[in-house]
Amino acid sequence: MKLSGHCSPVVTITPERIATATLSVETPRCGFFDITAQARAFLREAKAGHGALTLFIRHTSASLTIQENADPDVLTDLTDALDRLAPEDGGWIHTVEGPDDMPAHIKTMLTSCSLQVPVEKGAMMLGTWQGIYLIEHRARPHRREIVLQFIGSAAR
Repeated sequence: MKLSGHCSPVVTITPERIATATLSVETPRCGFFDITAQARAFLREAKAGHGALTLFIRHTSASLTIQENADPDVLTDLTDALDRLAPEDGGWIHTVEGPDDMPAHIKTMLTSCSLQVPVEKGAMMLGTWQGIYLIEHRARPHRREIVLQFIGSAAR
């Protein structure tokens, strides 16, 4: 089946700005933590115009995702789904760092360590109900580092 659609006018820019910062976040426990506001603040500080924002988490037992930010039940259900896919009692061989470590590695593999979001006029082009989340897969608190990088034009 063919889909019909309409494409907006194409905006062409010459990249003139690369801005990079590292966001450090203290996670208190496993779960989803909204970092959308921090990403917006970075774009303001970077004086971003048109381009792309890349987010990269520097860990193998935590990850990033774009998900619904309106109904917290979505995040609860996603946590439950990840726990069913990679339970602590899954008979894992790698247990040196605790029973939640190997499941955390699997959950990271199933989600993402890097995201890219288009930026237009300094704003992320997220959908109405989308937010950017750090997902902590370990039970105990951790300091997580997320590299934020904008490549594109400067704000006018």
